[in-house]
Amino acid sequence: MSPSSEKPSVALPCRASTLGSSHTQLRARAEDMWAMGQPRGLSWNPCPPLLSQGRTLLADDLFAAYFGPGFPSRRFRAALGEVSRANAAQDFLPTSRNDPDLHFDAERLGQGRTRLVGALRETVVAAGALDHTLARQRLGAALHALQDFYSHSNWVELGMQQPHPHLLWPRQELRSLAQVDDPTCSDCEELSCPGNLLGVTLLTSGYFGTHPSKPPGKCSHGGHFDQSSSQPPRGGINKDSTSPGFSPHHMLHLQAAKLALLASIQAFSLLRNRLGDRGFSRLLDITPASSLSFVLDTTGSMGEEINAAKIQARHIVEQRRGSPMEPSHYVLVPFHDPGFGPVFITSDPDSFWQQLNEIHALGGGDEPEMCLSALELALLHTPPLSDIFVFTDASPKDAYLTNRVESLTRERRCRVTFLVTEDPSRVRGRARREVLSPLRFEPYEAVALASGGEVIFTKDQYIQDVAAIVGDSIADLVTLPLEPPIVVPERPLVFNVDGLLQRVTVRIHGEVSSFWIRNPAGVSQGQDEGEGPLGHTRHFGQFWIVTMNDPLQTGTWEIQVTANGTLRVRVQAQTSLDFLFHFGIPVEDGPHPGLYPLTQPVTGLQTQLLVEVTGLGSRGNPGDPLPRFSHVVLRGVLQGEELGRVPLEPMGPQERGLLTASLPPTLLATSGPFSLELIGQDGAGQGLHRAAPQPCAVVPVFLELSGPPGFLAPGTKAPLTLRIASFSGPQDLDLRTSVNPSFALSSNISRVHLEPNESAWGHLWLEVPDSATPDSMVMVTVTATTDGEASTAPPTHAFLRLLVLAPAPQVRWPHFPLQDRHHKDGRCSHPASLSLFSPGPAPCPGPLDWPCPHHCRPCLSSFSFGDSEQGWRRVGRHSLVGHSCRGATSARPGLLVTQQPPEGWDSSMICHFAPLVRG
Repeated sequence: MSPSSEKPSVALPCRASTLGSSHTQLRARAEDMWAMGQPRGLSWNPCPPLLSQGRTLLADDLFAAYFGPGFPSRRFRAALGEVSRANAAQDFLPTSRNDPDLHFDAERLGQGRTRLVGALRETVVAAGALDHTLARQRLGAALHALQDFYSHSNWVELGMQQPHPHLLWPRQELRSLAQVDDPTCSDCEELSCPGNLLGVTLLTSGYFGTHPSKPPGKCSHGGHFDQSSSQPPRGGINKDSTSPGFSPHHMLHLQAAKLALLASIQAFSLLRNRLGDRGFSRLLDITPASSLSFVLDTTGSMGEEINAAKIQARHIVEQRRGSPMEPSHYVLVPFHDPGFGPVFITSDPDSFWQQLNEIHALGGGDEPEMCLSALELALLHTPPLSDIFVFTDASPKDAYLTNRVESLTRERRCRVTFLVTEDPSRVRGRARREVLSPLRFEPYEAVALASGGEVIFTKDQYIQDVAAIVGDSIADLVTLPLEPPIVVPERPLVFNVDGLLQRVTVRIHGEVSSFWIRNPAGVSQGQDEGEGPLGHTRHFGQFWIVTMNDPLQTGTWEIQVTANGTLRVRVQAQTSLDFLFHFGIPVEDGPHPGLYPLTQPVTGLQTQLLVEVTGLGSRGNPGDPLPRFSHVVLRGVLQGEELGRVPLEPMGPQERGLLTASLPPTLLATSGPFSLELIGQDGAGQGLHRAAPQPCAVVPVFLELSGPPGFLAPGTKAPLTLRIASFSGPQDLDLRTSVNPSFALSSNISRVHLEPNESAWGHLWLEVPDSATPDSMVMVTVTATTDGEASTAPPTHAFLRLLVLAPAPQVRWPHFPLQDRHHKDGRCSHPASLSLFSPGPAPCPGPLDWPCPHHCRPCLSSFSFGDSEQGWRRVGRHSLVGHSCRGATSARPGLLVTQQPPEGWDSSMICHFAPLVRG
């Protein structure tokens, strides 16, 4: 089956599954993944047993059905999680939680539709600019608003069985709206209010809170947290839940949810039409492959390293082209004394190779370079859960960025590996003005530790061999936990192999004199190069790689290493069974109770750990027992000590793989980084261990940075809101801000003193210059540093991504000159045509509402569209139905066509409509 083929004839279950939020439904993704057809390079495997059992489809089921079993679904699941959390954030962020336009409250239906369509437009623009993190944030906001419409309005109560036909189309008028003087609700003093809507056929929605105030006779949102519901008429009409305490129209929740699901499917279909299959796939990260991201030092001594990067990139491009493991993004950031950048981003492997091939070593310079600045730029543009490779032979000139880059790697969940062709004890081929510190590479070590990566020191003659780890790493390897987690002389390192692991690789880096590896049966292999009883050994200078033979014996394996100096041992493997995690804090005292998501835990706060296990469907036959994780272990990274062991509680059915654990503040009192390890059993009762790829850190204060709910327009000034809170003790904080790119940013707060459980608020103003590039991303960073020389608390960072976007063009409908195209008997003589141009990313508009002479009865039966650059080559023809004359008079003749033109036309398209005018 080719990607353009029809959907396979597989019956999808009628029940839809939610992932992390009641707003984000899965069925839309199911239908779109089926429609995209077979991935290139794979035989089609629709897995009919999974799809014929009548159970709810899960994300992993879809992924395995599309790519086949064994491919990791972490990125797909993580993308869905981003959408879900962005959806939920609309109820928590100060700039969105009380805005009626974003929730279709307070009869702001037209304004809500404008914001909804705007969020979808911003999703398309951000995805087109390859900023899929920002696109998923805007998609979550759009889905929240779309689904709130069916829960907060009376569309369901009006007896409607289908989604609103005009809600996603900005140029179609919303009709039959209740006006400010139309009473809509009667008084209801009970929790459940099934009959409080007056017998009107007008569309309305409930008022929430005190702003805007509820006019007499209007409906409230209702529920325990709505202050307006105590004012006559009391009660409310929301259908958010099945609980009467929260939702007076709880009895209609399922009907509202069904329509919200159907509307979400429409929204996903619209996005897929606009983005195309590949663009839609990238939006939801429907791929098992990592991105390929290089940060390259281009000074004169880097010829060998640049050549090694080119060889590896070429190998990856050629080997994986057209396969499921082909990278979906390519990022390249050069740096050279004294500058860095620009960043090059593409989804086209040939463009990436061409850009990389044009890079050459450009001459010398001072030994320190702007490496961390270049790495920060790469992090801003590299998709989450990716590997970034830094090739350099110099220490960083911008070490002051270390903490910020560390925090950004955690926020992006990206792993950074430094390949340094520079022995820390010497300098070659570099001009320098001062004696360089032997500790000058410590910033690299800190960033690598924070990101779960590593620093590999090597020499020119080995760089091409060592660089082969690039291809291995983007194969989405997981790191297996070692016991003990740090190397102890004369003590073997132990790791566990389960039946879901393959391609296990042991990497040893240091001045090794000898080592051996032993499997559970007692078979050993030493450091001799070549093929051994357990696997194949390669050796490049101080770097050893042992690739174990498949299938591996399950059980406990041991590694014993004898070495001088610093030693690093890492065990990695391929597996589809992995996990994602994020932190959250319960919010119970506001209008929208729930779990507020955090990137890192905050000192003094009771924190929930939420875990999503991926790849549970890879267990083999559907009837086999599921792997099960029972506990999470928190372990100090620097010393390897166990900080605590907490049970994991399932949320919902076991096959969904959603787990939670409560982390008390005493457990999070550590001042250093800690790792997360999940332990449990596989389906055969064997031990199961997985470790998070990056360590975590507890931050001393809570920072929340939020911006306008829409986009930034060039030539405007955007307000931002900052909240700072302390939950552990008195804090004196210095606050610093930065913007990438360098837009002007002002703030009314630079220092703050906080007592325990005290918050402070600040306001910032971001000036977007007229010269700002449309369709580009802006990153605002706020850093809070504890004042005082004796303080050892790490800085806390808050990041905010914003989109610069030109306002949507206003298309003016031209007069349609038919007056001279008719006979005296009122009949039109021949067809007339009209061409419209829609600039910007918006599609050509609808509905078609053109003036026409009252003595003609025009009938628009079809239209064609084409590309102006291709000489109007016809690329499609669509029928339009539902036409009607609307009160045609000589003063106001009119035509209304109710069907929408096809979506997905970009700025190069011109719509060419050919009305057939007849009597």
